[in-house]
Amino acid sequence: MLKNLYVNSEYKFIDRRKVHKLVGSLKKELGFGISSLIINFINKDEIHQINKEYLKHDYTTDIITFNYSGSQTELDGEIFISLDDAAFNAKKYKVSLSEELSRLVIHGILHLTGYDDTTKKDKIIMKRIENNLLNRNKFISLIENSDKN
Repeated sequence: MLKNLYVNSEYKFIDRRKVHKLVGSLKKELGFGISSLIINFINKDEIHQINKEYLKHDYTTDIITFNYSGSQTELDGEIFISLDDAAFNAKKYKVSLSEELSRLVIHGILHLTGYDDTTKKDKIIMKRIENNLLNRNKFISLIENSDKN
């Protein structure tokens, strides 16, 4: 288990140890440290409220990332992942829920380490890195009994 990484989920099927394993692998590959990182698996109503309150967007989304320190090498932040939106995207893109959740964790970590997806060029670069990291970490299933997904 990684020091200073906290995984919060009311969903019992999220394997916290595997989330630690994935973040540990990303930590080695991307070369960052963790001052404090919280990954929250929540529902669409909760993420909609966070999006509305803090980002002034009145809609649900699959992920929101907050970098509290601004550091891209010693992470101090929080990631919110909507299980409802992740399940919708998994079905839409014909991937397992576990793979979609891994992609979202990777996406959040990339944001915390300085990657952005606001321009088309940045989106292409970030997606390429995200896909590469996902492929290298496919063996880590974030869901217990991953045959359910």
